[in-house]
Amino acid sequence: MTEATPHIEAIEPKLFRQLLGCFPTGVAIITTTTADGRPVGLTCNSFSSVSLEPPLVLFSLRKASSLLGSFVEADTFAINILSQSQDVLSGRFASSKVADKFDGVAWRPGPLGTPLIGDCLASFECRVHARHEAGDHEIFIGEVKHMDTGSSDHALVFYKGAYMMLAESLRKLVLEGQLGTTDIDEAYRALYGTLLRLACDRAADAEIDAIEAAVDDIEHHQGTEALPQRIEATARFFSSIALAGHNEALRLMAQTMTAVLRERMTHVIPAHPRPDVFPLRRMVVQCLRARDAEAAVGALDGLITALRKAE
Repeated sequence: MTEATPHIEAIEPKLFRQLLGCFPTGVAIITTTTADGRPVGLTCNSFSSVSLEPPLVLFSLRKASSLLGSFVEADTFAINILSQSQDVLSGRFASSKVADKFDGVAWRPGPLGTPLIGDCLASFECRVHARHEAGDHEIFIGEVKHMDTGSSDHALVFYKGAYMMLAESLRKLVLEGQLGTTDIDEAYRALYGTLLRLACDRAADAEIDAIEAAVDDIEHHQGTEALPQRIEATARFFSSIALAGHNEALRLMAQTMTAVLRERMTHVIPAHPRPDVFPLRRMVVQCLRARDAEAAVGALDGLITALRKAE
């Protein structure tokens, strides 16, 4: 008798990325030079050690990256480990809108000629040891030839889509009751109001569908026993708006605000079922589909006001 093959569901990319975010990582800027000697670099949290003897490290790079060709052609690269005071640098080197990432940035060429960024916690200058194709990424393994220490600051840590320093600070303030409702509501109105305006201009229909799917899940999970699912669906409603806005900097801010939302709904505010606000969330989606930015922002403002009245 042949056993039935168990059904295995396909991996959902957004959930896969979200769960990977449960593993805190350091943040580094990977640098190299182009064939004409121009310094280039990008923010990365895929850096890892490989071997002590010989000293090997690796990082992975998306095949879609505009810098893939530069790293493939280069014989060397450097890993620059960022401190928590260098979060601005992290954002700069992660942005596709900054043409010259090194403009105004303190750096020097290392012994191999690779750009080393000033005031980092540590730097590793490597010669390429091997390169491997892996799915939608290219893995670069480097043999460390030179290394240096720098700042004694704490490391910049990325966790669940946000810098841990900021996310943990906000989480602590929420749990201690030091972050007021008025301040939070103003932040939500300003941040998500901007994101809704951007989404009305930039969002694909599928991205609006994702927002509506989150609304469906909120309305479906209304029992007291369904609170964890309702919290996650509410978080997904806001994170889907952030994705639809297509602004990476604002998306990171939104992910941090989502962490605040989860803590408040879990530990602070009474997260009772609220069928009375269903039409307001639906209105946000309808206004997005109509590409009516002001009406979408108005619906969000009404949603926040209605939720607070019952607290």
